[in-house]
Amino acid sequence: MKVKRILATAVAATLAASVFASCGKTDSSNGEKVKELVDGKELTVIRALADLTPHSELIEYVEPKLNEKGYTVKIVSTGADATWNEKTQNGEVDFNFMQHQPALDEWNEINNGKLVNIGDIHVEPIGAYSEKYTSADEVPDGATIVIPNDATNEYRALRILEQQGWIKLGETETIRASVDDIEEYIKPIEITELDSIQINSHRTEFDVYINNTNKVIEAGLDATKYLFREGEDSPYANIIVTTPEKADDPGLKALVELLQSEDTAKFIIEKYNGAVIPVTKISG
Repeated sequence: MKVKRILATAVAATLAASVFASCGKTDSSNGEKVKELVDGKELTVIRALADLTPHSELIEYVEPKLNEKGYTVKIVSTGADATWNEKTQNGEVDFNFMQHQPALDEWNEINNGKLVNIGDIHVEPIGAYSEKYTSADEVPDGATIVIPNDATNEYRALRILEQQGWIKLGETETIRASVDDIEEYIKPIEITELDSIQINSHRTEFDVYINNTNKVIEAGLDATKYLFREGEDSPYANIIVTTPEKADDPGLKALVELLQSEDTAKFIIEKYNGAVIPVTKISG
């Protein structure tokens, strides 16, 4: 089966100002605690790198309660790029919130990193969408499908195509895969690999597009209208990542506790209408 590869130009990450109104001292990367005045209260600053949706929105939601505990989060950037783990490792920020455990494990292995996960927060199931069809059964033979070209998300995309019964992948012990690992095309399809940032803007050129939930939401698209997607038991929960030295930091522990609360879980369910799934289950 024909496979297309498109080399997309990387889109530069956009640095964003903190989503929280605050004033006072600016932060530094020398490891010292920094204080800022927020609504007249002196709070300890926690520096962060967090994706825009839903990550920074979840932090913004818990910010008032975090303020009550004496802390405030200053988000340095909401435009994820390949430097975020390095910046977390070298102490430029206190934590990042944009990845799942398999991606962190891979980064640590490649870069001799020591970063750790201090809390699973939510799952963004990767899904298959279409501007032309409303169900997977409608997708014809010979359909064109675009998938992310980064190793982890390409693996996830190929796995849901396999679960749908459209392809069969060869055995792999890693979370990395490409179209070269497809053993059989059970359904005749044509797959194109493209940078996930580019997929939404090119989605109408294909019969089916597969992308991350946060990318779909950020583009203003309805992430609940999928043809098929990962299940709620996906191992790709988004996590709070920091250094071992900061793993027991009381401010970070307070943040994780709030993000994992039932109150935040209810907020996730209501705001994202099932497109984003909280790790915390609601009792009752």
